Amino acid sequence: MMRWLLDNVEEIRLAVAEGRALFGTIDSWIIWSLTGGKNGGVHCTDVTNASRTMLFNINNLEWDNELCQFFDIPMTLLPKIRSSSEIYGLMKSGALTGVPISGVGTGCFLLCNTGPKPVVSDHGLLTTVAYQLGRDKPACYALEGSVAIAGAVVRWLRDNLGIVKTTEEVEKLAAEAGTSYGCYFVPAFSGLYAPYWEPSARGIICGLTQFTNKNHIAFAALEAVCFQTREILDAMNQDCGIPLSQLQVDGGMTNNKILMQLQADILCIPVVKPSMPETTALGAAMAAGAAEGVGVWSLRPGDLSAVTCERFEPQINPEESEFRYARWKKAVMKSMGWESSEATANGNGDSSIFSSLPLGFYIVSSMVMLIGAKYITACLTLCWLFQNQLSLVQQNGLHFGESELSELEKTCILEKI
Repeated sequence: MMRWLLDNVEEIRLAVAEGRALFGTIDSWIIWSLTGGKNGGVHCTDVTNASRTMLFNINNLEWDNELCQFFDIPMTLLPKIRSSSEIYGLMKSGALTGVPISGVGTGCFLLCNTGPKPVVSDHGLLTTVAYQLGRDKPACYALEGSVAIAGAVVRWLRDNLGIVKTTEEVEKLAAEAGTSYGCYFVPAFSGLYAPYWEPSARGIICGLTQFTNKNHIAFAALEAVCFQTREILDAMNQDCGIPLSQLQVDGGMTNNKILMQLQADILCIPVVKPSMPETTALGAAMAAGAAEGVGVWSLRPGDLSAVTCERFEPQINPEESEFRYARWKKAVMKSMGWESSEATANGNGDSSIFSSLPLGFYIVSSMVMLIGAKYITACLTLCWLFQNQLSLVQQNGLHFGESELSELEKTCILEKI
């Protein structure tokens, strides 16, 4: 994005040339704005957000000089790298003036903590910085798989299809159906993320019958979230070599009990939901509160209180789960390659029915059969007319030679035609 802006927006090129431009992630803009903006605002980001820019070296936790040179990005424009738990600056205005700012944000992902050393994935996952809890503390790394469309698929049912008025209604529709009735929904609206990384894929709903209704589509939409999670978890288990025994979840969608039960059924392992659904936000707050100079929270295991959880156990047999998962994989394959640069029309820009070999063969063979049938019918008619004329001649006691009979045949044929 930065390279595109520099190449295509004249105002930004001019600002960079005059030293008036800064680049950063959304968190760096928020910190810069809260700490004074143009009047001395702090321009920084943490290691986890920096690792998403394609300009960060996750091994030495610094901007990568080689990558910045490759993309021709001036390193002076980039924010300073900080840990995930420290004071970044102080509020400069309003009722909160002087309050320290610290903490990080969240998203829709599945992560596996791999410890102090980065592990490279062989199955389509990302190696990322999980956190760094202090300026002088070591970073911890993770394998990460991002779910392309999760909560957004529910909003799509509401805002685009209009089959529900609120997102909560989706759970009710799915509960009424109890099954997708063989319907599978691949919400690849902007391609597929981990583990496929296939930008040419597009969303499809397949397996429809005349009995499929909005309830089945709602059920299939929730299943799609679970199937995407299963694909990432399978890749993670292969990379780590230690299968996950249970999945801990959080976020707004965990309030959907149908979704939680579906997830347990499809993964064939228990799903554990904490009583505090926004655990990621809580973790960010704890990291901020534990920062040096803030000290309102302790991250030592002995100081943390016990968390109450709700547990969802698998309720279907593994064979059924594998069957449904295999059907989902089949649907995913059909969604791929939808957006292609290859021509799909003839030279005039019009689609041709003969571009399909089976259809073209069917049409050509049908034309040949029609022409052949018409020719055969004409020949049979002529033969019948000749035999009829010959019978009349013989009944009148007339006899002709071979040449005369041939001329009579010609005459009859010409007259009847």
